[in-house]
Amino acid sequence: KMRAERLNGADILLAEASVTATENAIMAAVLAHGTTTIRNAASEPHVQNLCEMLNDLGAQIEGIGSNRLIITGVERLNGGSARVGADYIEVGSFIGAAVITGGSLTIKHADPQHLEMSALAFGKLGVTWVTRGEDLVVPAQQPLSVVNDLGNRIPVIKAQPWPAFPSDLMSIALVVATQSAGAVLFHDWMYESRFFFADKLMRMGARITLCDPHRALVQGPTALRGSPNITSPDIRAGMALLLAALGAKGETRIANIQQIDKGYTRVEEKLLALGANIVRINVGELPADATVDAR
Repeated sequence: KMRAERLNGADILLAEASVTATENAIMAAVLAHGTTTIRNAASEPHVQNLCEMLNDLGAQIEGIGSNRLIITGVERLNGGSARVGADYIEVGSFIGAAVITGGSLTIKHADPQHLEMSALAFGKLGVTWVTRGEDLVVPAQQPLSVVNDLGNRIPVIKAQPWPAFPSDLMSIALVVATQSAGAVLFHDWMYESRFFFADKLMRMGARITLCDPHRALVQGPTALRGSPNITSPDIRAGMALLLAALGAKGETRIANIQQIDKGYTRVEEKLLALGANIVRINVGELPADATVDAR
């Protein structure tokens, strides 16, 4: 537990552009005495969303959307209302679900302006979508084929801080790559355990070479088959395994699904509404927590 009679403004240089660190520093600074400068600040859409809401409540934050925020502390904040923007990671995940199953999907209020770099990355796998105002439409039965780089080189999908392709969508894109004709290299230098679920996909039939903790080579397309007992190691890998199960032939059981719940609210209800055959099973009823059958 930490206590302070009063917080004072400060010059804060973040060692990395962490979303959580940036948001906590912002919330402390808006009521601190004096001016706070946050350098190397994260600038993801949800950080901008927070800053805009705080300004509407009476805060004084400058530089929103940049990596340098200047915050002048105020005595108090006022009440108000705010709209929470779309989660671009969830939007990207459902794009992956549509592509893997070959279905058509319309995502309402998707804030597609936040998906420009995602469109470039998914485009390397042959994935396209159409924007209609604030909505996004994924066409059905897309012919997936890897688009090679200049000189016919294997393309690289690389995670970078915002506004580049986000690390949290690497697992989803990797599963999509298993269904795209050709080879593609994934490189996530930000998170050394990102691809440690690849062995579970390989048990389902995927052809993946784990080059090192940060790189994985995927060769597609491969016909995925259901797996009787796999475990979700983290939020994004869990969702990726769930999408793989949707596209696989046969039944898949996924344990430790509370990891998925951390990042996706009522995910099975949304997938059921889209036509998936998915059942959540309470712990103790069966050895595994969830069953997905794409038949």
